[in-house]
Amino acid sequence: MHEIAAHTVAGALDWDGMPPLLGIAAWSGTGKTTLLEQLLPRLRAQGLKVAVIKHAHHDFDIDIPGKDSYRLREAGAVPMLIASRARVAMMIETPGNNEADLPELLAMVRPHQPDLILVEGFKHWPLPKLEVYRPSVGKPLSAESDRWVVAVASDVELELPVELEQLDLNDIDALSQWVAAWPMRWAAGLQTKAMP
Repeated sequence: MHEIAAHTVAGALDWDGMPPLLGIAAWSGTGKTTLLEQLLPRLRAQGLKVAVIKHAHHDFDIDIPGKDSYRLREAGAVPMLIASRARVAMMIETPGNNEADLPELLAMVRPHQPDLILVEGFKHWPLPKLEVYRPSVGKPLSAESDRWVVAVASDVELELPVELEQLDLNDIDALSQWVAAWPMRWAAGLQTKAMP
């Protein structure tokens, strides 16, 4: 069990009133996005409203050069919000930031009242994590050095410390059940002042 602190090391995560958070941690090439693609429809079918915050390690652009929103953002609109009846997108330039600010991103998501927020990336942040691990990728198991890993989903049987749950990466139904149960485990952990 991990103690909950109002402010933690890699920034300030305020646990009070925070929707359930679960990091999805893995090395590049392990299949995090593919796993999320498989999990999200199952979680939605179970009645969960799930938000995803994804960290990108490089410059990216979701806007198309030449489109009005791109031109207005390039002209200096901060933020640039574009909306239709089908969707809303907001682009904010963040020059000078060394890294994406997870508390700021969580603050943007919280008003939408998700039942669960899955955080892909942000592996150095102190939040509970499900590690996706494939030995074939040739990288070390993060659970050995990250005390915030609460479970490991792998495509092979592993020898893990007893406090870590091992999940079968190939059993998507069992994985989705485990993730769907996370909000209840989160609430129980907060009530006892220990992270599940």
